[in-house]
Amino acid sequence: MLDHDTQMQQVSRGAEEILVESELLEKLKLGKPLRIKAGFDPTAPDLHLGHTVLINKLKQFQDLGHEVLFLIGDFTGMIGDPTGKSATRPPLTPKQVQENAATYKEQVFKILDSDRTKVMFNSEWMGAMTSAEMIQLSAKHTVARMLERDDFSKRYKGGQSIAIHEFLYPLIQGYDSVAMKADVELGGTDQKFNLLVGRELQKQYGISQQTVITMPLLEGLDGVQKMSKSLGNYIGIDEAPDEMFGKIMSISDDLMWRYFELLSFKSIEEVDGYKEKVDAGLNPRDIKFELAKEIIERFHSLEDAEKAQANFIARFQKGAMPDDMPEVELLADGEGLPIAHVLKGAGLLPSTSEAFRMIKQGAVKIDGIKVEDRNLLIIKGNEAVFQIGKRKFARIIVN
Repeated sequence: MLDHDTQMQQVSRGAEEILVESELLEKLKLGKPLRIKAGFDPTAPDLHLGHTVLINKLKQFQDLGHEVLFLIGDFTGMIGDPTGKSATRPPLTPKQVQENAATYKEQVFKILDSDRTKVMFNSEWMGAMTSAEMIQLSAKHTVARMLERDDFSKRYKGGQSIAIHEFLYPLIQGYDSVAMKADVELGGTDQKFNLLVGRELQKQYGISQQTVITMPLLEGLDGVQKMSKSLGNYIGIDEAPDEMFGKIMSISDDLMWRYFELLSFKSIEEVDGYKEKVDAGLNPRDIKFELAKEIIERFHSLEDAEKAQANFIARFQKGAMPDDMPEVELLADGEGLPIAHVLKGAGLLPSTSEAFRMIKQGAVKIDGIKVEDRNLLIIKGNEAVFQIGKRKFARIIVN
């Protein structure tokens, strides 16, 4: 194993919080493999790059010689995680959970080493728990503590209903850490409350408390909202190489560095070198090529990545688009401009209503990727080729 300071530097990369950092350092100083837990409820059959932020961190721990515990929440998935929800979330059926869990296992091993990953299901211990034991578990937390959680607090103050089973969710997620004897648990920033419940329950059960590492929620293609399939701003890890490449090339130059931090396995020194080259005048597009190739190679192959780049260049730089397209700079007052206003402001369409109509028809593309969200926000710093149909093009910069 690497020395504890080097390990600490690597596992801290991109992390939002480490609770408690001094405890993690002491654990690393022991020189023993730690049990690293991350849980995923199989709520959808396909993973996107946002999900891989945690999986990448698991891989970092795995490469450092630690034991990775990949938990599939087949039991909690049938409850429905209330985190960030303004209403009770509908639970999945057992069949949906099983089907989604099977695809998760296939997809995560594109990143993790299957021979060194222990896949666990929380139905193993929760399914065997008696009703009396569940009551005993419930007695270890108070309603007042539950209402400290932001989403529960807002719903309670707003007079919105909170079902009793929703209080059980963080308790069960926390008990998973007890059952798994986790030394470290990873989760998104939105999971901080649940992760700390696990830490508290371990203390009550007389088990060494886990260190909690929260990771940022990856912004989607719009650069504003978190990556989500329902918002249409995602990059699926099973998407075709050409589609993945085009989507990655469509992100803003500023967002590119965020993706390097959270998705790339390149060293911090190498990424800093890229930044220096851009500052010295290199086109950020060339660095974005490196990001796109790395990600596509991870989920497909190097050959697919190189072919996707060649196809992208052929489409957008070798005559697929007119050489004399207009270049337009638009100014935004806030974070950016709605897509309809961009199309109108650039003179590609006469009105925002016409823009909505063309989006609905599937006639609007950004860097070759069809726009499906009529409310898409084009954030400041974005530079891309906007296309209407087959003949209208403009290179638009939003500042």
